[in-house]
Amino acid sequence: MNIGLIVNTSKEKAVSCAAEIITLLGGAGAKLVTLRRYGEFSRFENLEFRDTHAELFDSCDMAVTVGGDGTIIHAAKHAAQADKPLIGVNVGRLGFAAEVEPDNITDLLRLISGDYEIRDRMLLDVTVRRGGSEKKYIAVNEATVARGQLSRIIDISVSLDDSPIPTYRADGLLFSTPTGSTAYSLSAGGPVIYPEMKCILLTPICPHSLISRSVVFGGDAVLTAIVQPSDDIPAILSVDGEINIEISPEDIVTVKRSPLKLKLITLYERNFYQLLNEKLKERKN
Repeated sequence: MNIGLIVNTSKEKAVSCAAEIITLLGGAGAKLVTLRRYGEFSRFENLEFRDTHAELFDSCDMAVTVGGDGTIIHAAKHAAQADKPLIGVNVGRLGFAAEVEPDNITDLLRLISGDYEIRDRMLLDVTVRRGGSEKKYIAVNEATVARGQLSRIIDISVSLDDSPIPTYRADGLLFSTPTGSTAYSLSAGGPVIYPEMKCILLTPICPHSLISRSVVFGGDAVLTAIVQPSDDIPAILSVDGEINIEISPEDIVTVKRSPLKLKLITLYERNFYQLLNEKLKERKN
């Protein structure tokens, strides 16, 4: 059993938790692989190192992330491309996507015995078409079109399967996966969607119309967005808050279901809505 380890080394608690995991899983016979840039773990003799995420996922059967949801989101795109399952240990605040808390890391021994299930999560393909060229991105949570860091109204024309639907006037638009429905979309007033559903959620950010509400589209929908000309302030396409691209009225943003899937490992039988209620209570604190 080869297990990859991805750590948010900016968090001291994540580093100490990862050290415990290396000792725990290594002692149980697993071979562990991590990134070479994690100098904090060079003292471990039972640890192999790789230069890139791609090399790491090629070397492992599954991977464990130690951090918050941001760590999982970053690793998820590499895991999906390599078709490898992922499990998160939460040392962040909420950890909607994480499965294990630091107090329960001994449960990770079930990875070695095979006592776990894998649940598929939908991803989004986000394409920016500019003239004759295209750039493609993968979104785990959402893709956002907005007026950069300025709180300015933006007009965005949206089409469903090449058929126009009403233009949105808002501070921006969110295109979310079901997994992302509990992230930025929830803060913008969008609904909670069961994470294993196959659909695309469109949520306007601070819409300037009382009838503009979130819309749930089928999993096979192809949505396009075009920013309407206004002034010389560019709009920004943000993918999971990690990638930010300036877009102009000549650019076409297309959002659709990705053929890739995020495979999340689950160890516990938990009611999603009970878990959601617990996490939302934590968010109030």
